[in-house]
Amino acid sequence: MINMYEYEEKLVNEGYNYIGGCDEAGRGPLVGPVVASCVVLPKNYKCDEINDSKKLSEKKRERLYDIIMKDAISVGVGIVSSKEIDKLNIYEASKLAMIRAYNEANKKISIDYLITDAMPIDSLDIPVCNIIKGDAKSITIAAASIIAKVTRDRILYDLDKKYPEYNFKKHKGYPTKEHIEKINKYGIFSEYRTTYRPVRDVINKGIIRKDS
Repeated sequence: MINMYEYEEKLVNEGYNYIGGCDEAGRGPLVGPVVASCVVLPKNYKCDEINDSKKLSEKKRERLYDIIMKDAISVGVGIVSSKEIDKLNIYEASKLAMIRAYNEANKKISIDYLITDAMPIDSLDIPVCNIIKGDAKSITIAAASIIAKVTRDRILYDLDKKYPEYNFKKHKGYPTKEHIEKINKYGIFSEYRTTYRPVRDVINKGIIRKDS
């Protein structure tokens, strides 16, 4: 069984006080921003329910979101728009979202060590450790994954209210069969990522909303 506290306990024993965990949500969708979060939990914090957001139901993510926001020492969110994604590419946009999230969390306290979910960040003046599948191995990264996922889902729910015919509340912008059918029927609008192939294919067909 994976010990979700192992990394944090090791770093605390090495003398670090404020350990930030970073993760992002929304690399794969065709629409909307990529969202990252940086969470700093209290030293020796325990909550066995916190896990990789992908392993949790939406209802449980929402409940844990409130718990994390209440219990965390600091929480930062970084958002990178679809236009920025098109300009940078999704890898660099995800890294930028994490840096923005870190900067936001760092305003409240001085983070002295950062652990990320598989994202190397070498531009910060503190130690950074990127852990493969970190959201399933570290409570701090898992907490960040929940904040990032819930935040992005809420953005998509707002988009669903604006464009209900696309059914964003169901597929959250991912390239499902239904979503591909919707963009071929209704066209794309400004929040779509134009460098993603299914979106580019629709653009090449000239299917663009007049109200976008």
